[in-house]
Amino acid sequence: MANKTITVRLKKGLIGATELQKANVAGLGLRRIGSERTLENTPAVRGMIKKVMHLLEIK
Repeated sequence: MANKTITVRLKKGLIGATELQKANVAGLGLRRIGSERTLENTPAVRGMIKKVMHLLEIK
């Protein structure tokens, strides 16, 4: 596997998000709009990303 990391950026705010969505974004290490993190490509991380895909930009 060449791609062992995923870079995610928060592109939308969390004002209308549910508590679980906010918890997932915090678990990914994202704090404010425009914040970016490079994470390991694991099933757990991919599942968290899938739950809040509409708020994120994946690179």
